[in-house]
Order: sequence, then C-alpha cells, then structure tokens
Amino acid sequence: MKIGILTSTRADFGMYIPLIEELLNDSFFKTELIVFGSHLSKNKGYTINEIKNQGYTVKHKIDTQVNGDTPYDISKSIGETITLFADFWNKNSFDLIIALGDRYEMLAAVLSASTFNIKIAHLYAGETTLGAIDNAYRHSISLMSEYLFVSTENYKKRAEEINLQPKKVFNVGALSIDNLKSSKFLSKKQFFKTFNIDLSKPSILSTFHPETVSFNKNEFYIKELLNAFEELRYKYQIIITMPNSDTMGLLIRKEIKKFAENKDEIILIESFGMKGYLTCMKHCKMLIGNTSSGFGEAAFFPKWVINLGNRQKGRILTENIKTIPIKKDLIIKTVNNIENSTLPEDCNIYGNGDSAIKIIKILKSLN
Repeated sequence: MKIGILTSTRADFGMYIPLIEELLNDSFFKTELIVFGSHLSKNKGYTINEIKNQGYTVKHKIDTQVNGDTPYDISKSIGETITLFADFWNKNSFDLIIALGDRYEMLAAVLSASTFNIKIAHLYAGETTLGAIDNAYRHSISLMSEYLFVSTENYKKRAEEINLQPKKVFNVGALSIDNLKSSKFLSKKQFFKTFNIDLSKPSILSTFHPETVSFNKNEFYIKELLNAFEELRYKYQIIITMPNSDTMGLLIRKEIKKFAENKDEIILIESFGMKGYLTCMKHCKMLIGNTSSGFGEAAFFPKWVINLGNRQKGRILTENIKTIPIKKDLIIKTVNNIENSTLPEDCNIYGNGDSAIKIIKILKSLN
C-alpha cells in the first residue's frame, strides 16, 4: 500500500512520528512524506531540517508559504496551495493519503485531492475548537475523507455525525500518547546543554495562538497575557514557543518579541522539536496559553494548564485544566491558586500509547 503523509507544521510532524516509524518498519507499506507549509519558512525555523536531521527522507517538498497574516494573505495562500497541489496530485498517485489536524493549508491540500478521488484518512476528526476558524477546516477535511480516526469515544460520536458512516470511524487514541510513552526525555542537564535553558528554575511554558474567529481582539489578548507575564517573571522563568501562521499571528509575534527584549526571564523558542518540547513540559511548573498540547500531552503527565480564551472551546476538559478569559488579573490569580495545589491523578483519556499500532492494523484491513 502506497501511503502519502501530509505534514505542514512542526506540531503535526511531531505527532506523526510513532505512526511514521511503524509504517517505515513494515514492508507492507511504501511511505512517502509530503512536506509543505511552515516547514519551509525560514522565519518559523525551517523545520524541514528537523525532519531530515531525524533521519527521515523528504520525498516531496511543496513550497506553500504564506507571506503575511491578514485575512487576504491567508485566503490567497489557500488558493495558491490548492493550485500547487493540483499539479502534485496530477503527477503522483497514492493508495491513501494521511492528513492530520485542522489547519488551512491542510484543508487546501485535501480539497485539491478531492477532485482526483484520492482516498484520505483524517487524524483527528470529531474534535471541536470554537475559537478558531480551524474548527470549520477540521470538519471540512473530515467530510472529504474516506476514513476518520479519533482519539476518544466522545469524538467518535461526533465524527460519525459528520460522515454518517460509523464503520469508517475508528477510535485509536492519540499518537501524542505513543510519543510520551516511548520518549526518553532529556534530563535537565541534557536540556540545558542542548537549549541553554535551566529547567531547575521554576518555569512556565507558554504558547499563545491567535483566536482566528474573533481575530480583531488579538491585540488586546496578547497585551493582557504579556502584562501578566510582566508580573510573573519575577517568580518564574517564562518559556514562550512562537505561534503558528494564522490570521494576526505576525502581530502576536511582534508583541512577544518586543516584550522579551532585555528580559532574561523571558525565553523565546521557534521550535524545540518534539523531544525538547515534551521535556520542557515534563519539567515546567504549568502551561499558560491556548495550544492543543495543553489537552492531550499535558493530561498525560499531568501538568496544570491555564487555558486562555475560546480558541480551544469545545475540547474535553480534564481536571488539570483551568479555562479562563484572557485578562491579566485573572491569569495572575489563577497562577496563585494552582501553583501550590495538588494535581489530580490519571487525567489521561487519550489511550494507552498504542495508537500507531491500531492505525496500522486498520490500514491493512482496508486493502
């Protein structure tokens, strides 16, 4: 079975790794990576190099970078990505394409494939994020996909409502748990040697993406968050991973970079890579932001998560997550409330770390 794996960001590739490993180690499959999106952006770490440095072959590279973050820029990028992938699908054939997530460039690649009747398997269907336009993108990808893979029974029910084909919806758990169970995390000493960041200091890990539904409010949101960090930096080292390419993403980047100037306690990271990111999460005190990793990965350890605003509204909330509006005083109050609190145990609802094996078994049964 010839499999194509669509990867457009550092985040989706990191999640894919357990599945890629299983596919590459099984002679039943011929697996090719299709790399595009922010992987090819020098401003966002040129993370295609991370893929290559881990020993993976990049069979296909499609330059679909976006040059701005306005609605016009994003819309234009979607159109250009569809066109570039039309040429690609016209010249390349696969038995199945695997698409992960909910980003606009992933939607464009899948939309372009749909006219060629290429079979798509979508990871992860059924999830809901009402504060991001990605919610509509995710469900659209699912509607154009032949097979839907989900991470919980709740999401399975929702996915079945989308495609109305229960026999083609599979609850396999989350690949992120495979990553966590198999990972050999860096020690604090190794982490310092690699990234020059001392995780023996009390640390907050933060990723804040734009709310792409109410994107005009993002300037207010990021200033409230940074004003909270201005106070918190006297107690915590704050490690900020930079946001995705989204509407208003460049504004958020600009504000973060300006805020971090001449502040030793504020550390900006373009990309840790999966092992580095998970190691940082393991050793940090808490997460503050609105990233999806605050749900699956943080539930595994578990870690306290202060989930800001509505970007992830609709996801399942485990007991380690505190969701609050994006207001400085509320952020500081919530940090003070949880910093000495006992974490609830067993927050993980996303499977036992065998997601990749389950997916492989299902793919073989489809042949």
